[in-house]
Amino acid sequence: MPHSTNKELIFGIMVGTAGISLLLLCYHKVRKSRTAMTLPKFLSLGNTFDSVPLQDEMYNDYGTMAISQRRQLQILDKLNELVTTMDELKKEILFLKETIPKLEEYIQDELGGKLATHKISPQHRARKRKLTTVQSSATSNSSEEAESEGGYITANTDTEEPSFPVSKALNAHVEELSLDVLLQKVDNLRLNESGKLESFELLCDHKEKFRDEVEFMWRFARGYGDMYELSTHSKEKKHYANIGRTVGERAVSRAPMNGYCHLWYAVLCGYVSEYEGLQNKINCGYYFKEHLDIAIQLLPDEPFLYYLKGRYCYTVSKLSWIEKKMAATLFGKIPSSTVPEALQNFLKAEELHPGFSLPNYMYLAKCYTDLNQNQNALKFCDLALLLPSVTKEDQAAQTEVKNIMTSLKR
Repeated sequence: MPHSTNKELIFGIMVGTAGISLLLLCYHKVRKSRTAMTLPKFLSLGNTFDSVPLQDEMYNDYGTMAISQRRQLQILDKLNELVTTMDELKKEILFLKETIPKLEEYIQDELGGKLATHKISPQHRARKRKLTTVQSSATSNSSEEAESEGGYITANTDTEEPSFPVSKALNAHVEELSLDVLLQKVDNLRLNESGKLESFELLCDHKEKFRDEVEFMWRFARGYGDMYELSTHSKEKKHYANIGRTVGERAVSRAPMNGYCHLWYAVLCGYVSEYEGLQNKINCGYYFKEHLDIAIQLLPDEPFLYYLKGRYCYTVSKLSWIEKKMAATLFGKIPSSTVPEALQNFLKAEELHPGFSLPNYMYLAKCYTDLNQNQNALKFCDLALLLPSVTKEDQAAQTEVKNIMTSLKR
């Protein structure tokens, strides 16, 4: 959210509060002076009523008195409307008192995200293979656009970049591989958690040669996603997420009918959202959903897509009212989903690939718990504990499964 927009939002709240205070002040003045004033003077609003005092009219003929009485009735109606309006206003004020503190938190969060360290999109120097262990360092770049490690353009680089050391000795000789052999080797290495770093390094070694090949591009984006998962430092995670999203975006533009390009672009948008303010977080959420739906159309038998769709639906179903209202304010549409919708996607992933993942079982258990179907929840908890815990996500899911089982057995 631009800084000027933040100012306009805060100024709007101040003006609204001042307007409410002015209305209350007018109301109290009217209440105090109503008995001392002649009624026609109180309601002499432009041409609505004549400015002739009521006392003069009451001494005229019968017709004049009837007109005066009708005006008094009109005045009473106006007063009743005013009292009713003020009651409604009091309710609105109470609502604002409860809502504004929450809104203030979001504004502060948004401002804090903008005032914090700039986005990190480091420009890494091309790594030269040596016989000794080397480090991959990030260079400083203060321009609006700088070339990323993957050889692609990224925006909003930081002026002072950290270095991201490679934790493994690199070989002096880079083996020249054909595209087919490279892709097969990269995919095989990635089957094991310990091979993901080596898989990513292979992609980096061949990025100049195959950077325009679609099958290479989406795997390169996936590699940045792997590095995001392997990293433990927040700046490293943000670095890999930002560059990976840029690589994924380029892959989508190059091959709009390739489902894997949309899949990994969506995943990287989700990773980037973890380090954004509220507006950009919601924006990334919409990109995630849009490209995930396209990927499902292009790859209807990919279980991972339904797992991701289930997580999105489950997260949206748990959004608070104020979060949905903010999303509607920013984009004109309130995101909506339900726990049953999330459940159907997790079940679809299980149908396509039984025992797909420990986290998928964990979310199935959470959905059934929310729907008060405790037997089904315990069933999937038991299945989850039968699967090996390999990744960090698996370990976190396993801990959550144990917590669910404990709460259900109380």
